[in-house]
Amino acid sequence: MNSSINDRAVAVNNKSSVYAWYVVLLCMLAYIFSFIDRQILALMIEPIKADLNLSDTQFSLLHGLAFSLFYAFMGLPLAYLADRFSRPKIIAVGIIFWSIATALCGLSKNFIQLFFSRMGVGVGEAALSPAAYSMFSDMFSKDKLGRAVAVYSIGSFVGGGIAFLVGGYVIGLLKDLSLIEIPVFGAVKAWQMAFILVGLPGIFIGLLFVLTVRDPKRKGQSVNAEGEVEKVTIRAAFTFLKKHRKTFTCHYLGFTFYAMALYCLISWSPAFFMRKFSMTPTEAGYMLGTVLLVANTLGVFCAGWLNDWLIQKGRKDAPIITGVIGIVGLVLPLVAFTQVSEYWLAVTLLAPAMFFASFPMPISTTAMQMLAPNQLRAQISAIFLLISNLVAVGIGTTLVALVTDKIFENPLMVGTSLSIVGGIACVLSFVLLKKGCKAFADSMQREHSA
Repeated sequence: MNSSINDRAVAVNNKSSVYAWYVVLLCMLAYIFSFIDRQILALMIEPIKADLNLSDTQFSLLHGLAFSLFYAFMGLPLAYLADRFSRPKIIAVGIIFWSIATALCGLSKNFIQLFFSRMGVGVGEAALSPAAYSMFSDMFSKDKLGRAVAVYSIGSFVGGGIAFLVGGYVIGLLKDLSLIEIPVFGAVKAWQMAFILVGLPGIFIGLLFVLTVRDPKRKGQSVNAEGEVEKVTIRAAFTFLKKHRKTFTCHYLGFTFYAMALYCLISWSPAFFMRKFSMTPTEAGYMLGTVLLVANTLGVFCAGWLNDWLIQKGRKDAPIITGVIGIVGLVLPLVAFTQVSEYWLAVTLLAPAMFFASFPMPISTTAMQMLAPNQLRAQISAIFLLISNLVAVGIGTTLVALVTDKIFENPLMVGTSLSIVGGIACVLSFVLLKKGCKAFADSMQREHSA
């Protein structure tokens, strides 16, 4: 009798585990599409600049600020909703919204239209990560959370890699066609067609989310003196941040500068290789897509594994010390790969730079989910994403363009600009994360011993 009960319990647990990983993989698939939609722009820098008569600085505003501005500011209200209402439905609406906005990028005829379409991509994508992180924390124990977040985070680089590969393929396929006729909308260029082709499939992912994912039961919720679950408020999130202000100052800013180095790499590596080594967009897309798919996905997985291993060894500061290890490995290859004259050596140095640059994707999230109470997890993540995206994506990628346009006044110097901005970001990140190790451990001790 007991054996039968135990067998049923094991079967239920196995089924629950399989479903939990299904949700992670579906979220990862959505994340893949989100990064395809946001990163394909970087590969098409030269044809877009030529057709719309843009400078590097204007292009950086399309790639960085237009996306990050609304991605950042919409994240907090959407996370507030995710802490109160159905997270799968919020994610589904976001996926469908950004997919349509990506397709609209392909119908843009000038800088303003493309700018507003990119803003729409940012609004939709803001719905995904905070809600997904919150669901994962309810479906996995703390010693497995790092791996779950790492698997999800792999989607960013799989998506980035596919964006370069698919973008390179589409540009190569359509390079001999000056204009492509679309019913109702008329003639579009090859780069515009690429946006349409990668944007529309995401709608089906959103519908799949609605039909197959249920909101998991929330665990670890804060309760008041009467034993009732405390209501979610944005003020409560900022009160929690103030309570652990040293920890979150080091965490938010340290991982933001880390992310700045990552996004500078992803945003400007295509332009660097095309300009310095005279590569076509197709050639650059295939090379960079392969590097992202291999080096960055391995980096995300290794960061998640290292974080979980350190937790099992009793390190309360596991996510932060993992970040310190990653930033130490990143700084030298990031600075060096743009300064060598041989193509093979530049790619050889780019690979470890991308590997270590991917470390903050899972561990910055894991740290927030470990420390924050359930009702605040999505909002704590959204506040971090607000800061990170405004500074890392919006400001960091534009700084590279400004150094190139205003200081060097030479597009061929984009690699040196990348190394300068990325190198400074690495130093700032190291100082902040190193200081944050003890603060995070102290916060964990206070929060979970209370």
